[in-house]
Amino acid sequence: MSVNLEAGLRSGAQALGLALSDAQIHHLLAYAALIQKWNKVYNLTALRDPADMLTHHLLDSLTAIAPLFRHTQGQPTKVLDVGSGGGLPGVVLAICMPELNVTCVDTVAKKAAFVQQVAVSLKLPNLRGIHARVESLTDPYQVICSRAFASLPDFVTWSRSALAEGGVWMAMKGKHPQGEIDALPADVSVFHVEPLTVPGLDVERCMVWMRSVQTG
Repeated sequence: MSVNLEAGLRSGAQALGLALSDAQIHHLLAYAALIQKWNKVYNLTALRDPADMLTHHLLDSLTAIAPLFRHTQGQPTKVLDVGSGGGLPGVVLAICMPELNVTCVDTVAKKAAFVQQVAVSLKLPNLRGIHARVESLTDPYQVICSRAFASLPDFVTWSRSALAEGGVWMAMKGKHPQGEIDALPADVSVFHVEPLTVPGLDVERCMVWMRSVQTG
């Protein structure tokens, strides 16, 4: 990984108001290097250019850190990253918030195996990858997140069995998905939609927070 990438990562993290340690910066760069190395065989991402990987993957995932920290207040929290692919944002969350216990689930075995490899290579005891359909998971998670995974109604319906009592869904989306919000099941409520700014990317991003509500 080049010096430029490290500089870009540091300035991006600073722009997001994140105080990352040198170890965390180097973990993130090592993770990006692993994606590049395994990408040749596993096709983890369509992006090949390291500069694109920095903005579209690392910095894009880093936008979730501050909102999630405001929610968890630094408390130990079980997080499920659905349709994680190569571990975005799950691996980034595990690196930057060691108090989280992050499980990345994907239906593609190679992608789950890659996340396991990252956990071993970077010595991240709080990270694991599992190969499964999210509908089959019943372990309770306090936060279930996704990034560019599916429509909001599908996301909450498929992952509902894994949501802990009092838990929340955190969906990273592009522009404000009003149509998807309108189509949510009656017992799911959106309690916050937060605009996100990705350093170096001129795109609309937002985070949609949802919870299960009693109806009747």
